[in-house]
Order: sequence, then C-alpha cells, then structure tokens
Amino acid sequence: MLRVTAIAAGFVIGVAALTTIQPAISQSDGWVTLVDNTKMGDWDKVGDANWAMKDGALAADKLLSGKDLAYLVSKTPYKDFQIKAEFWTDAEANSGIFIRCDNPKVIDGKTCYEVNIFDKRPDPSYGTGAIVDVAKVNPMPKAADKWNTYEITAKGPKLTVILNGEKTVDVEDTKHAAGPIALQYGSGVVKFRKVQIKPL
Repeated sequence: MLRVTAIAAGFVIGVAALTTIQPAISQSDGWVTLVDNTKMGDWDKVGDANWAMKDGALAADKLLSGKDLAYLVSKTPYKDFQIKAEFWTDAEANSGIFIRCDNPKVIDGKTCYEVNIFDKRPDPSYGTGAIVDVAKVNPMPKAADKWNTYEITAKGPKLTVILNGEKTVDVEDTKHAAGPIALQYGSGVVKFRKVQIKPL
C-alpha cells in the first residue's frame, strides 16, 4: 500500500511539473530563436566576415578573407518552415537570407533559394524582396538605413516573402527541398537583431 501511495504521489508531482512547463512551451509557439539582441547564436561559417554583437545586433561591415562572400550557416537543416527576421543595412550593402541550401559548405544562389537584400543590385528585378532567379520583384522596395522585417515561408513547393508587411514573392518552385538557412555578408553594413524560425 505504501508503495502504491508513493507511486501515486510521484505521478501527481510529475503531472504538476508538466503543467508548470507547458505554458512556456505554448508561449514560444514552436519558434526557435537563432539570433536576438543579446546573442549571435551558434552557426557554421562559410567565408569570413567580422560578424560580432554590436549595440544589440549581430553586425558585419568587412570581409576578412579575400573577396569571397561570407555566410553564417545554421547547424540544423529545415524543410518546411517560417522565418521572421529583423535586419538593417546601409545603401551599399549586399546581403540576404538563403534557405533550403543543398550543401552547407557551398552557399550561393544556385545551391539555395536566395531571399535578397541588395538595393543596388545591377538587375533590380532580383534585388531586395526577390528570390534570385526564381521570383522577380517590381518595383523593388528599398531597405537601406532603416530596420526592416522579413517573413519568409517555405511549405512544399510554395514560397512566400513578406517585406515590412508587403508581399513581394508568392511562387512555386521545386529546385531545393530542404537544407540549412544562411545569413549573408557581401558588402556595406549588415545587421540582424532577431532571426527566428518555426518548423511547419
């Protein structure tokens, strides 16, 4: 009888613990924070830029190794997901968020979908707000010198991009099915103060 009582008490404690933990899980609602205003997060590097936490944001303004573009690559691959990102760039910046990358060691617009941040791209149809070589944007919105929000959704072949509340991409494409995401530094000043992802 004593053993049964002990087991029952343990069960009650276990349920109470679950009840205590549950609200924290539901509050996050499945979102995983990769970057916030206090931490850079854990990334693999391809290329080398001077990424560092500065004034509450993950920032870079210089390539450290030749002319090769630099990337921070997530250690986890993702298939279907939503991304919420807050970013700031200057007018000279070349950056972007790369998704579903085929090879975590080779990051570019051919091996990933490149959601661009590039106000001065020579062909503006694939500049800021576009997915390079997949979905054009017209007219191209400008992102420089202000904080912006990207909401990127990939679910099956459907890809959508919302920049500052305005949908810039709504397309279907099947070139890349899954893989890590990556933050790019190419030129200018680039800052990310929040990057979150939610697997779907």
